[in-house]
Amino acid sequence: MDISLSEDYEVLLAERRYEVISEIVKRVLRGRREVTFSDLLDKVFLDKYLGIPIFLTLWWALFRFTYDVSAPLSDLIDLLFSRLGELVRTWVVDEILSSFIADGLIAGIGGVLVFLPPIFFLFFGLAILEDSGYLARAAFVFDKLLSKFGLQGRSFIPLLLGFGCNIPACMACRTIDTEEDRILTIIVNPLITCSARLPVYVLIGSAVLGTYAAAGVYSMYLLSISLAILMALLFRHTIPYFKARRAAFILEFPLYAIPTLRTTLIHMWERGILFLKKAGTVILLGVIVVWFLSNFPWGASMEESYLAVLGKTLEPIFRPLGFDWRACVALFFGFLAKEIVVATFGTFFGLGEEEEEAIAEVIREQNIFTPLTGYTFMVFTLIYMPCVATIGVIYRETNSVKWTIFAVIYGLILAYIMSLLVITVGHLLGFS
Repeated sequence: MDISLSEDYEVLLAERRYEVISEIVKRVLRGRREVTFSDLLDKVFLDKYLGIPIFLTLWWALFRFTYDVSAPLSDLIDLLFSRLGELVRTWVVDEILSSFIADGLIAGIGGVLVFLPPIFFLFFGLAILEDSGYLARAAFVFDKLLSKFGLQGRSFIPLLLGFGCNIPACMACRTIDTEEDRILTIIVNPLITCSARLPVYVLIGSAVLGTYAAAGVYSMYLLSISLAILMALLFRHTIPYFKARRAAFILEFPLYAIPTLRTTLIHMWERGILFLKKAGTVILLGVIVVWFLSNFPWGASMEESYLAVLGKTLEPIFRPLGFDWRACVALFFGFLAKEIVVATFGTFFGLGEEEEEAIAEVIREQNIFTPLTGYTFMVFTLIYMPCVATIGVIYRETNSVKWTIFAVIYGLILAYIMSLLVITVGHLLGFS
């Protein structure tokens, strides 16, 4: 077999191997092979015209399932911790201790656990798609599209998981067989907007975007996907380490199967528990730190607190983007976990994170953001850097300080450039 250097020899060898197998099967088996139900499903799911629309439909259904089913449980958690905070304020006489327990510990834990139901249900739905055998076929469908941007089909699943949480998404890159492709997928994965960023979009959108709030949130997902793909393409063509030949994507499809409840629940728990561990450590610690800095010196106004000092130190850096010191502080603590961004705004106004509508109302009344600066803040939140837990996973999965630092620094630079671009173009178009 004559193979030129420009051709992908792994694919050609695989094709030739299956040609030989097909010839042997024809000689051994007589008659026409019966078309199975699996064959019919593959004809539909792998169709070059229907494959992507079918996936998008299933993905939309997954998100509807995730948020519609989890909403009552999230509301119940909100109510439970809200009542618990009220009881603490009633029972605990000491003002500082009461504030610490109610506004620090209870509000912090409750504000984080409210996101637990949608995240677990998201992983439940993904486990069903994976165990049924569909996700492997979705990866195959997207391979040709991703290959144009320097990625391969196996990158599709980790990028998909990033919409839930970037931590298991980076860990899922272990399935990518070549080191270059694996690291490239890991370092662009934080650009995929995780579920922790969604509350920030919803809060700012409802506060300043009005009837365009839903469109603003939706645009964050489109921007997220676009940036991940474009940065992968840029890194593939500019960083020598990634210029090696993209690995061939050869995949043996698993058989279609009906997922069992036990297996699905196990997969859901293994992925969801990562968020729960983060909630019980990094996020809780971050909320407590925010409470301390915003309440001390004790008795001083918010403008005189340690938190205000930190924010006003950072404000000159972000002034070109239209952010005041409160927005700077929210972004600073968002480095610990994006969930803390909403909690930080709540702390400024003496509200719990679960009182999202009240927080949005105060943001609107105090003119913290205009529609343009609010949208710019959403863009910056999307891009600027992964949370500290994700950074730890990036280091563990790449085993490289160099790539970990690179992922953080390029995210900060890209966030500032994109945000400055948004606000500059917005001003040129006449938006305030």
